[in-house]
Amino acid sequence: MPQGDPGALRDRLLRAQEDALATGVVPLSLRPVVRESWERAIRGAIDPDRALPRIELDEDEFRAYRASHALAPVMPVIRRLLVDGTEDAGLVVAVGDAQGRLLFVEGDAHLRRRAEDMLFVAGADWSEASIGTSAPGTALQLDRAVQIRGAEHYNRIVHPWSCTAAPVHDPATGALLGVIDITGTDLAVAPHTLSLVSATVAAVEAELRIANLESSVHATIRRSRMRPVPTPRTPLTVLGVQRPRLGAHELSPRHAEILTLLAWHPNGIGAERLAALVYEGDASPVTLRAEVTRLRRVLDAAGEPALESRPYRLARELDVDAARVAKLAGQGSLRKALEQYPGPILPSSVAPGIVDLRDELASRLRESMLADAPPELLAEFAERDEHRYDAELWRALLEVLPPRSPRRASVVAHLERMDAALR
Repeated sequence: MPQGDPGALRDRLLRAQEDALATGVVPLSLRPVVRESWERAIRGAIDPDRALPRIELDEDEFRAYRASHALAPVMPVIRRLLVDGTEDAGLVVAVGDAQGRLLFVEGDAHLRRRAEDMLFVAGADWSEASIGTSAPGTALQLDRAVQIRGAEHYNRIVHPWSCTAAPVHDPATGALLGVIDITGTDLAVAPHTLSLVSATVAAVEAELRIANLESSVHATIRRSRMRPVPTPRTPLTVLGVQRPRLGAHELSPRHAEILTLLAWHPNGIGAERLAALVYEGDASPVTLRAEVTRLRRVLDAAGEPALESRPYRLARELDVDAARVAKLAGQGSLRKALEQYPGPILPSSVAPGIVDLRDELASRLRESMLADAPPELLAEFAERDEHRYDAELWRALLEVLPPRSPRRASVVAHLERMDAALR
C-alpha cells in the first residue's frame, strides 16, 4: 500500500481490515509483511478490538526472570545508544525476550504513561499470537527487522502508534534471544530509525560475543586445556546458478533442492512435509526416500555432513549463500547483501518449498531496499534484470533521487516506456 496522506492511508487500512474480517481474505494492497501478519492474526482468531497483552508472571517472578535473562547484562549498551537523552524525545525503547514478553520499557516518560493504556509495559506479552501485528512481535515471528506504521497494526488500540524492531541473536549459537523495539510517533518508523535499531542490535551482539569469549577463556584456564577448533561449515551455493554446488562438488537439481530446504530448517523436516516441499502435485514419501538414499551416497563420497532421519536433518550446518544474504538484509547491511545476491534461489527449480524460499528472500531484499537503501544502491538494485519492469520500485527511485541528479531523466524515460507498454 503506497505511502501518502496519513489520514487517507489510515482510512484505507481500516477499510482493508473490515474487508479482511468480513471475508477472511486480506487485500493484496497491503505490504506483504503486514498482509501475512494479518492473515496469521485472523487464523489465530485475534479480536482487533478486545485483544490485550497477557501478564503471566507476578512481580517477584518477573523481576527474577528479567535479572537472569541473557539481555539484562547488555542493557547499558542499549541505554547508551537508544535511551540516554531521549527522555522527552517522543520515543519509547522496549527490549523483549524471544517469546515476545517485554523485559524493559524505557524512554520518554510521558509517552510511557500513555503506552500503559494498551499494556505496553514490562512483563506484558507482545507476541503476534497474543496481540497481532506489531514491530516487536512480528520481528520475532519473522526473525528479521520490521517497521509497522499506525493502522498497519492489526489491533486497533495500537493504531495511534508506530514502531521499528529487530531481533537479537546469540552470536555463539545463533539462537534467538529477544528483540529491541522503538515505539512512538511516525518518527519511530523513519528510515534512520531502522538503521539505528539495527546498529544497536549489532553492538549488543558484539558485546555478547565479547562476553562469550571472556567466559570461554576463563573456562579454558580453569580446565587447563584448549577448546577444539570448530569444523568450518561447507558452503552451499544456490543463488543465481544453474549448477548448484556443495563445496567443490556439483549437485543435481533435486539434491540441491533437498539440501537447501534442510539447511533452511536446521531442526529437521518430516518425510511427508519434505516430500510436499520438493515435489509438485501428489508427493510420495517413498519417492523422496529413494532420492535421499542417493543423496546420502553423494554426501558420503564427498566427505560432507551426514543426512539423518526422523525427521530428515543435516548432522552439521551448511554455509548457505542465501541465508547469508537474508541475514545481511535483516541487519541493514544492504550493500553487502546486494553484492552477495547474484540472483534468485535455484532459479530453474519448481519445487514448492524452493519457490516459497525464493519469493521470501526476493521480497525481503526488495522491502529492505525500498525502506532503507540510499539512492545509488536503489538504482543499482532497480537496474537488475528481474526488476526492470517493477514500476513501484522505479517510482520509489525517482522519489529519492536528488532534484539535480543526472539519473532522473533516464528513470523518467524508463517509467514512460513501461507505461506505454501497458497501454
